[in-house]
Amino acid sequence: MERRQFLRGTGAAIGGSLLAGCAGSGGESGTVTVDYAYYNPVSLVLREKGWLEAAFADTGTDVEWVLSLGSNQANEYAQSGAADVSSTAGIAALMARTNGVPITTPYVYSNPEWTALVTFRETGIESAADLEGKRVAATRGTDPYFFLLQALEDAGLSAEDVEIVHLQHPEGQSALIQGDVDAWAGLDPHMAELELEYEGAELFFREPRYNTYGFLNFLDGFLANRTADARRVLEAYERGREWAIENPEATAGILADASGMSEPVAERVFTQRTDLSRPIPGEPHRELLSNLSPILEREDLVTDDADPAGAVDELIDSEFASGVV
Repeated sequence: MERRQFLRGTGAAIGGSLLAGCAGSGGESGTVTVDYAYYNPVSLVLREKGWLEAAFADTGTDVEWVLSLGSNQANEYAQSGAADVSSTAGIAALMARTNGVPITTPYVYSNPEWTALVTFRETGIESAADLEGKRVAATRGTDPYFFLLQALEDAGLSAEDVEIVHLQHPEGQSALIQGDVDAWAGLDPHMAELELEYEGAELFFREPRYNTYGFLNFLDGFLANRTADARRVLEAYERGREWAIENPEATAGILADASGMSEPVAERVFTQRTDLSRPIPGEPHRELLSNLSPILEREDLVTDDADPAGAVDELIDSEFASGVV
């Protein structure tokens, strides 16, 4: 598979080979570009409080925010060099790194249970085995997509036994509500909204260990050429993480305001399904990604000569943030 096929397969808008800007910083030296995402509550705290801007206040560097609706979109930003720092799931970061996107993960922004398989009671679907021959919405190249593949494997099925409808997360939620699909590989906060506010919605398959953490990825060139700026980003993230841990209700409020979700939905996501306690990536993350790496090859999500298992050590940096956390 050529890299162009990889990009099309993950829904990327930018095709072709890696852009030159990807080798260095994602923006001009006077700008740092960071994504925010509804699945990354700490990013929302930073954006609300202005703490990233404060970290750069004495440098003359502007902060630019870009919205990631899913790991696939965050990887598009990294691939094109449009963002210096982006938020993905761990397996999505490994997929990108294996396919030549020069990112490194020095920080884990959360350990969430943010995905599950969702349906409505009326479908009669009660287990992953019941998905055979069904239409399932999922966002290719994201944690819910890989979660679905693992759930199918547990049931003795594969992606060929179902019809996967590739939709961005909010669109997958809408497709399930409208009856266009039988099930959805969900992602919070959209999943929690469905669970709490739509009668008959059920999370029929949950497995926390199939969630692959929230990885904060930095362009290699940004880490190498703008090391002080990279540390400022991490210092701001630490400030946001510690504040969020100490102020869970206020953090849920920020999530609700940013995402347009209700307070109960935001509280379900942040207080019940988000763990911010372990921000340094290490052996558990390496082991998880190493175990999952064969899926990338089996599903033809990496180039033919790629080595996903070997890319795990290239991706994870356990040292860079140690002086900050």
